[in-house]
Amino acid sequence: MQQWKIGNVTITRIEELTGPIFDPARFFPDFDPDVFDEHSEWLYPNQVDSASGNLIASMHSWLIETGHHKILVDTCIGNDKDRMPYRNWNRMHTPWLRNLVKTGVSPEEIDFVMCTHLHIDHVGWNTRLVDGTWVPTFPNAKYVFARTEFDFWQQARERTDNFNEVNKQTFDDSVLPIVDLAEMIDGEHELIADLVHLKPAPGHTPGSMILQLSSKKERALFTGDICHHPIQVYRPTWNSAYCELPDQAIATRHDILESCAAHRTLMLPAHFGPTHAGYVTRGIDGFGFAFA
Repeated sequence: MQQWKIGNVTITRIEELTGPIFDPARFFPDFDPDVFDEHSEWLYPNQVDSASGNLIASMHSWLIETGHHKILVDTCIGNDKDRMPYRNWNRMHTPWLRNLVKTGVSPEEIDFVMCTHLHIDHVGWNTRLVDGTWVPTFPNAKYVFARTEFDFWQQARERTDNFNEVNKQTFDDSVLPIVDLAEMIDGEHELIADLVHLKPAPGHTPGSMILQLSSKKERALFTGDICHHPIQVYRPTWNSAYCELPDQAIATRHDILESCAAHRTLMLPAHFGPTHAGYVTRGIDGFGFAFA
């Protein structure tokens, strides 16, 4: 169980799965194999699979324990969910929930669930299947996400001609069942005074958010899919094929990398391979990344 300390706060990574999932040429529209050759010393084998050449991606949540609150950031893909044509994610049975409980925290003890955005791999454990019904996994939690994000996906859901089946299923089984427990925020939001702050970070999706944690002059930033893969730290103009607002995604990525480097902020993305988190550095040639 991987943990990090930021001041008085403990951060634990809750794994769902890790592996060589994505073909880089499909995942990055601007993919250049020469860039991978340039960075081969650190990319292989933890960030790119040596055999297949696929990107190593981790699906995990972040558990934040402040001493007074327990916060879960993003909730992965989930079990028992119809996710075809994504065969590897269809009706999964992973030990994610058991991994959470191993930390000593039960689902009932979670105070806040913060979804950085509402994509398939960030909302799945919002709900679980009980007697044929999708019920909140964290019944005592307040689920938090941007109103802009919810409105975007709800409107897309209503325009069924522009909404693929898997996105429809995700919205229906992992978002709508928890709406009554949700707080939809506009703009910046103080989740816990002087400790946890939420900020808009549009680009990957219109309502993407980041969570900033500050404790005893130390900082951490939970960045969702601002960067899917550490190569984007070195090539911040590389968007994924899933960025809804490409130009905005590049601008947001650059601003966040600059901020992390300037304030020595521990960056905790949603999908980096081992060690999954680290510090952004700034040099004359651009940004770098030091895993922590």
